[in-house]
Amino acid sequence: MSVGSSDASTAALKRQLFAQHRKSTKTKGLQKPAALASYVGVFLLVITLVAIGYQPPQKTEVAAANAAQTTPADASATSQPSVDQVIATSVAGDIAERANLPIAPNVAELSVSLSVKSELAQTDDTMISKPQIVQPAAGSRDTKTYVAKAGDTVDGVAAQYGISATTIKWANNLTSDALEPGKQLAIPPVDGIVYTVKAGDTVDSLASKYSADSNRIVAFNDLEISGLSNGARIIIPGGSLPETERPGYIAPRSSYSSSAGSSFGASASRALASAGNRYAPGYCTWYAYERRLQLGRPIGSFWGNATAWASSARAAGFAVNNTPEPGAIMQNGGGYGHVAIVESVDGAGNVTVSEMNYAGYNVVSSRTLSAGQAANYNFIH
Repeated sequence: MSVGSSDASTAALKRQLFAQHRKSTKTKGLQKPAALASYVGVFLLVITLVAIGYQPPQKTEVAAANAAQTTPADASATSQPSVDQVIATSVAGDIAERANLPIAPNVAELSVSLSVKSELAQTDDTMISKPQIVQPAAGSRDTKTYVAKAGDTVDGVAAQYGISATTIKWANNLTSDALEPGKQLAIPPVDGIVYTVKAGDTVDSLASKYSADSNRIVAFNDLEISGLSNGARIIIPGGSLPETERPGYIAPRSSYSSSAGSSFGASASRALASAGNRYAPGYCTWYAYERRLQLGRPIGSFWGNATAWASSARAAGFAVNNTPEPGAIMQNGGGYGHVAIVESVDGAGNVTVSEMNYAGYNVVSSRTLSAGQAANYNFIH
């Protein structure tokens, strides 16, 4: 390479370096106002965040009063900072520290405080509770007491409490759907059986005997730790009583069997008659008057023989039709006629009645008529 060409290269390199120096100097001159504007913006952002986060001191009494008036929903809404607040204060604190602003320590404290509050709020909101096998509402496992009123029926009370009529009848040993006013009824919390534990009982034996689930028995009665205690009353959810333990069950007799078996007593005493009963003791009319009185649905004392009761009832303002319902009087004519009291009507329309002088003079008995048979009778309501 010649000396001339070397000098030319050196001169070109000097010109290039000089040009870059001038460009750098111009850029720095332009960046100074931009940097200043950025710092001013950051300063204003920091001041705004500090002002928002700052709360003046309050008297203890005022703060307590405000806390008492705040609902749980409001409290959680105000105590938990938003994600934007947390991120903004974090960025502002970092910039303030890099710019070496005097307010940097205050911003850093605000950023840390908001982060801690956010983490604590999330921990409170995401608390996980232990799952339960049975989670009834408060008080739903308690057996309630209901006092019957005039005109009440087992079906009506069952509908009121959302359980089956069978459950109420089993729990109270009832053979009738008609209820006497003032009668106290135990109302189980769920369909099933109210059972008193006996010596030798186990959860598995009860579940097997009453066609129930052993796990539900344990969970519903909190038997996981203590187990069964002799004499304790428990609920067997979904349990079913065997035929021999149901109310009104009568063991078969070897010498005599009849659908007119006595489930309301072998006989009725004259001493039970009310002052208003003017019917002959031992007959169907005498019993029908007394039974209606027990049910809180009294009738007239001078309706004559049973054959005239439908006409007498209409004249007295009672409804008479062919629709059976618990507590109604079933009546038919012919000869002296006959009357009985409807105790229950099942889903198929079969009607169970109680009556006197059907199975024998002065004997109270019960029987069940099919829906077709019941259609031949009048019913006084």
